[in-house]
Amino acid sequence: MKPIRVLVVDDSSFNRKVISEILHRSRLVEVVGKAFDGEDAIRKIIKYQPDALTLDLEMPNMDGFAVLRWIMANNPLPVIVVSARESDRSVFKALDLGAVDFVVKPTRMASPQLVSIEKELLTKILAIRTLQLDRIRQRLNDEAPTPPKSLPKGTGKRRAEIVALVSSTGGPPALQRILMGLSPKILSPVLICQHMPAVFTRLFAERLSGLTGRVVKEAEDGEVVLPGHTYIAPGGRQLRIRRLGGDLALEVFEKLPEDRFAPSGNYLLQSLAEACGGNCLAAVLTGMGDDGKDGAVALHAAGGLVLAESEESAVIFGMPKEVIKAGATDYISNIAGITDLINRYAIVQDASLHSP
Repeated sequence: MKPIRVLVVDDSSFNRKVISEILHRSRLVEVVGKAFDGEDAIRKIIKYQPDALTLDLEMPNMDGFAVLRWIMANNPLPVIVVSARESDRSVFKALDLGAVDFVVKPTRMASPQLVSIEKELLTKILAIRTLQLDRIRQRLNDEAPTPPKSLPKGTGKRRAEIVALVSSTGGPPALQRILMGLSPKILSPVLICQHMPAVFTRLFAERLSGLTGRVVKEAEDGEVVLPGHTYIAPGGRQLRIRRLGGDLALEVFEKLPEDRFAPSGNYLLQSLAEACGGNCLAAVLTGMGDDGKDGAVALHAAGGLVLAESEESAVIFGMPKEVIKAGATDYISNIAGITDLINRYAIVQDASLHSP
């Protein structure tokens, strides 16, 4: 198997050195070059034709955003942003411009702490082998999310009291498109489990709230789930739901040592199976690995409606593929179709929208 050829882009010579050393530790990765700013990066992309890029966002002369725009217009390739926490809001702009994922530096300054990102960075670089870059290009070419289709006749009486969305790599843009395509009349609360570091989930919630006009917030322990609200599982912690009298309440708790993901879609979906049974809908979207599979199996067995994003739109087909292989899906669809299905099965203010 040929190694993944990576160009490392960072204005700090120390960071370039450490990131390159991290990547060199895998026999499946080859660092073909290093670039100190955006202009140097473009020259070396043309020269070395790398398979992937690690990209700092804040650089002199030409920043990472300009590099991303050039790459997606002229030489599309997978980009993993490696940026400081102080640039947290900028990460979402980078994802909008076509970056695949991001890794957070422990500090903006050159620091030995940078080695702490080794496992995460290598995992995301190696996942590039399963990435479908044309899905990102299709996403960028879509000027607006696909609007909800008219509701078909004869959808039956099945209704989703609550909706859950589980995603990882490629998830933020997909979630954004789904929420922007939901009918404003939907009352069913939406719970989101997106693999993302602490702090970023709160910022992501604020971003989605501003873009969609919906109430989107980071989930808090003990709060009662309200109609029309969207709750995002906090990064680095776990989220599940439980019955509290006649209400549904959120439970946020610390991850266990054995937890591979925090937040984890399995915790959320398994709790929905127990609390709501057949009165909920869950969609497992793009991402590497198998998080969400066990929860989807439990939810499907309890009578809940389970959707999986199709290979047609998933940036990485790993997570939805595992749910499909487990036989736990009712529908397999692209993002536009998933949005349509949520609009079809969610509880709405005007029930006549569902009338045959």
